[in-house]
Amino acid sequence: MVYRGILDNQRTVAIKKSKKVDERQKDEFVNEIIVLSQINHRHIVRLLGCCLELDVPMLVYEYISNGSLFDVLHPEHYTSPLPLQARLTIAEQAAEALAYLHSATNRSIIHGDVKSHNILLDDDLSAKVSDFGASQLVPMDEDEFIMFVQGTLGYLDPECMQTRRLTDRSDVYSFGVVLLELITGKKAIYADDDWEKRSLATSFLVMMKEQRLRDILDNKMIGEGGERLLGEVAAIAKECLSVKGEERPSMKEVAERLHSLRRLRLQPREKYDPGDIEMVKAEDTRRCTETDTSGYHILDSSTLLNNVDAGR
Repeated sequence: MVYRGILDNQRTVAIKKSKKVDERQKDEFVNEIIVLSQINHRHIVRLLGCCLELDVPMLVYEYISNGSLFDVLHPEHYTSPLPLQARLTIAEQAAEALAYLHSATNRSIIHGDVKSHNILLDDDLSAKVSDFGASQLVPMDEDEFIMFVQGTLGYLDPECMQTRRLTDRSDVYSFGVVLLELITGKKAIYADDDWEKRSLATSFLVMMKEQRLRDILDNKMIGEGGERLLGEVAAIAKECLSVKGEERPSMKEVAERLHSLRRLRLQPREKYDPGDIEMVKAEDTRRCTETDTSGYHILDSSTLLNNVDAGR
């Protein structure tokens, strides 16, 4: 459960508190502290502190005002749809953050539960990757591998489920599903016209094979004149969803390609040409990694807790 808290200096923070106390939950909290204490990236939610001295441990984060990408894409009540340009920017920023996790630290970090719920949006709709309870540090010994697999139905890497080996390409698969949510407006597990539950990834791959991509795209995004760009994003998503992990691109590659597409989106429509993508990529390949590190401290347990209805 996530609460909103106000510190003595009037700073608003998000406080993650377990509903129940068990060893697994405690291990996840400690794991999250270990992971987040080693990283510092503008598109990863910042851990400000923790309190492990209480019966129920708490983690304290920067407060992200607009809730999750899931909430924005799939609101309970009608709201204005997220514009295509904003969707491309959010996708690029989240991809940058994951690329950083995979390559910028001494030991690669696998998020382990990439989904739209775990991508938060701030006042400017900038993305912040969150929830590292399922994250794993890649073993130093190459002969070792991660066997403990968590995740969410609809986003889980099928290869990982078969082999029980979690890799950075497992995050790539899950991110591919997030891309599908952005371009289709559908949930990872959605109800079709007959109210049958469907896997978005499976439906998308069938549509691509049958050359019926337009049938699954978000009509509101097509209406913005973005069908060609949506097709390019769909091509990236298809590669991310490859059955074999070795055939998927790295998150750094995904971030670079999304950056190129976003730049093309800013060009006047009459100047847009799919062939420009490689030119843009060559001109300006964004560096996806940073080298800063951050620590954490223990907060006073008197922090004021206020339950909130939506997001962090």
